[in-house]
Amino acid sequence: MRLLVGERISLRPVAAEDGEEFVALARDSANMHRGLIFAPTEAAEFAEYLDRFDGVNAVGFVVRVNATRQLAGLVNINQIERKAPDPRGSLGYGGFAATSGHGYVAEAVRLAVPYAFEELGLARLDAYIQPANAPSRRVVEEAGFRPVSWDRKIIHVGGKSREHERWTRTNGNGGT
Repeated sequence: MRLLVGERISLRPVAAEDGEEFVALARDSANMHRGLIFAPTEAAEFAEYLDRFDGVNAVGFVVRVNATRQLAGLVNINQIERKAPDPRGSLGYGGFAATSGHGYVAEAVRLAVPYAFEELGLARLDAYIQPANAPSRRVVEEAGFRPVSWDRKIIHVGGKSREHERWTRTNGNGGT
């Protein structure tokens, strides 16, 4: 995996050296994340999180602000399936409270989408969003995703079952 550089942020593969800062920011953002995403708040959880990203079935990035090198969020491409004719993955993302509201995660998602299509060779990328999560919906809308109105899924977040809508983007359907 390579470094992806945007105008204000960069994405680089998540690494063990990110652990202490990541965990501290996730802990400080627990109220913001509650029920929406899982972000590890303990060192052992971060180690398990890091182990998921094998570069084949899942890739994980940290979002860093170019000007300050501050950790601003995460972007993951999970559940990668490379079977023809529809290689696909599932997009996950989130920000931290300290840098919330600046559009860093939205910019990061816009960098990750071409990476998924061009570098990973995926034809489709899905994002699952809770219906009431308007900020998350805006992130994927700006990146060219469209809702799949008939496809809802139950995903367990924070120990509870939560309904999610599927939003999808195919290679070449607008956006970035």
